Amino acid sequence: MKKGLIGKKIGMTQIFDGTGKVIPVTAIEVGPCVVAQIKTEETDGYNSIQLGFGTIKENKVNKPEKGHFTKASIVPTKYLREFRVDSIENIKVGDELKADIFAVGDKIDVQGTSKGKGFQGVIKRHGQSRGPMGHGSMYHRRPGSMGSTSTPGRVFKGKRLPGHMGVETVTIQNLEIIETNTNENYILISGNVPGAKNSIVLIKTAIKGNKKVNPKEIISYEESVVDAEEVVTPVETETVTEVKEDK
Repeated sequence: MKKGLIGKKIGMTQIFDGTGKVIPVTAIEVGPCVVAQIKTEETDGYNSIQLGFGTIKENKVNKPEKGHFTKASIVPTKYLREFRVDSIENIKVGDELKADIFAVGDKIDVQGTSKGKGFQGVIKRHGQSRGPMGHGSMYHRRPGSMGSTSTPGRVFKGKRLPGHMGVETVTIQNLEIIETNTNENYILISGNVPGAKNSIVLIKTAIKGNKKVNPKEIISYEESVVDAEEVVTPVETETVTEVKEDK
């Protein structure tokens, strides 16, 4: 079943599984996301839900948005995103979706906006190889040939050239959910996700290979501290007194 949530990237950290292997994870704050609109096949041709995330002042909302939120009888939210779903049964406008809609071991796709890198050359932007760096070489970090003067006499479309890099919509597929926390509304995802800290990401059910894997056994820091305290036993010390003999 297709599912989705809006989240905010908190940052990256690492945890340990039952074998002591380090797993790099990304912490994402998800929800609570409120259902602002429902689209059906009868009215719109497909099934989807519109979710709202984040708080915003009412004076920052324009009149069309204010009417949209008033019609749904919900508090205005900062972000609105639409997610395709297979079925809209048991879903109503105003419902809150939290991290518990996903389970540990689920495969997901995460979509976000990549970091901006500014104006970059072809080596960094497209991964091209540079020329010799010797003094006699006249070709170091240039884009390369762009076409002869007579034939074809123009630059072909799609030629890789220097330009602005980053700030693009990027989707990373088949990431695994390592941990979910409904009390603090966050999930831990294996690996990295696109975007900078505090950026908005969309979490969706994986469209490729969405088979659920066996959840990994995670070592909790609190449990490891308790176990260490139980193992430690007091060591008895003996006091040795030296007796000096009278000469």
